[in-house]
Amino acid sequence: MAAPAQPTRIGLAGLAVMGQNLALNIAEKGFPISVYNRTTSKVDETVERAKVEGNLPVYGFHDPQSFVNSIQKPRVIIMLVKAGAPVDQTIKTLSAYMEKGDCIIDGGNEWYENTERREKAMAELGLQYLGMGVSGGEEGARNGPSLMPGGSFEAYKYIEDILLKVAAQVPDSGPCVTYIGKGGSGNFVKMVHNGIEYGDMQLIAEAYDVLRSVGKLSNEELKAVFSEWNKGELLSFLIEITADIFGIKDDKGEGYLVDKVLDKTGMKGTGKWTVQQAADLSVAAPTIAASLDSRFLSGLKEERVKAAEVFQSGGFGDVLADQEVDKKKLIDDVRQALYASKICSYAQGMNLIRAKSIEKGWDLTLGELARIWKGGCIIRAIFLDRIKKAYDRNADLANLLVDPEFAKEIIDRQSAWRRVVCLAINSGISTPGMSSSLAYFDTYRRARLPANLVQAQRDYFGAHTYERVDVEGSFHTEWFKLAKQSKI
Repeated sequence: MAAPAQPTRIGLAGLAVMGQNLALNIAEKGFPISVYNRTTSKVDETVERAKVEGNLPVYGFHDPQSFVNSIQKPRVIIMLVKAGAPVDQTIKTLSAYMEKGDCIIDGGNEWYENTERREKAMAELGLQYLGMGVSGGEEGARNGPSLMPGGSFEAYKYIEDILLKVAAQVPDSGPCVTYIGKGGSGNFVKMVHNGIEYGDMQLIAEAYDVLRSVGKLSNEELKAVFSEWNKGELLSFLIEITADIFGIKDDKGEGYLVDKVLDKTGMKGTGKWTVQQAADLSVAAPTIAASLDSRFLSGLKEERVKAAEVFQSGGFGDVLADQEVDKKKLIDDVRQALYASKICSYAQGMNLIRAKSIEKGWDLTLGELARIWKGGCIIRAIFLDRIKKAYDRNADLANLLVDPEFAKEIIDRQSAWRRVVCLAINSGISTPGMSSSLAYFDTYRRARLPANLVQAQRDYFGAHTYERVDVEGSFHTEWFKLAKQSKI
């Protein structure tokens, strides 16, 4: 393989789809790059693609030592390998040839505590370490992803010039990258981004279900509706690709491909981590949790098929048949319900990031996160500009729901939102994302909740004590004795 005439600017190890595309993106932006992969055929494939896609300055290496030695000092190497043990293995392989001051960047979906552990271990060897969330899939990696680097600020400064060019560019707000913060903050933010993505996808699926099952919309009509929605407040990558999906004909038979796709959703784990973190931090994230539960239930395909037979005789099979709906009105209601639910999903994600930032002392800037998600990433949406402005107006905003602009939008949409959830319930269609978003909003906006009763029960059976609304302090009542006396 042709070696570079002089050291390359950066290295990339791990040439699966994301790694290959990111390497080509970096090279295309004018930075000569060395690439390495344990399976050497991937190296040759990447170099070949670089030739075809414009003679890009990509240099391939079949062994780790010559790969590391080809990079200018202080060396910077991005790893894009599967999270967990493969990352440790790759670090071990590469660090053997690296020198003090060199830097390793993990671009995978790694658990943030693993990044913090590795950062400490690398520091002992005199190496810098960054955990960098990369969002946008293969398309984003090739043409401009959203990048979330966290860890050593010094290491970030080494490659800021590259990241600013490689990231997605949004005309009014700049490159979709920023130094997130210390430790594993980049990975954590990417994890929550994925949790929000779960919520978004679930809400869109529910909108589709209501329109198809109750509104009886055809795939052609659904394509038109989503295309129209993508011109307004819901303008986003996920709405855009959803419209595209409804238009794709089946290449193996009659009809549309979407109807042939098995209704079982896969997952890689970041959504589960998000919900676990929410529980650990005592932050309510019901929309994200509902989307995770829906994926679990979707996996029980065989059980669901049998359950459908069991309940068919109970009249459930025909629940949808007798609905008379005004299609135009339904479409408009579902659009408003989707938007209002979406606000709740993002509010939960932002609150989770803030809680973790406080716990870890990361000092994260929520408005800046909304800004770097405006382009390149899977949850990119025009709506994120509103979120950035909300945090610009008030950096200490308790919840997106109480930002004056968002509060007004929810008030304007709540009737439609309630109509859609009621219609779905009465039609026997589950809308866990929309329902839990609405419950979240209804719980959050109430000055008094029935939690007083739960606390009284806890004190009754476990002497957990309670506070009062009228007197300061902690109280315990012998509820059992009093109840017994009153029965005498």
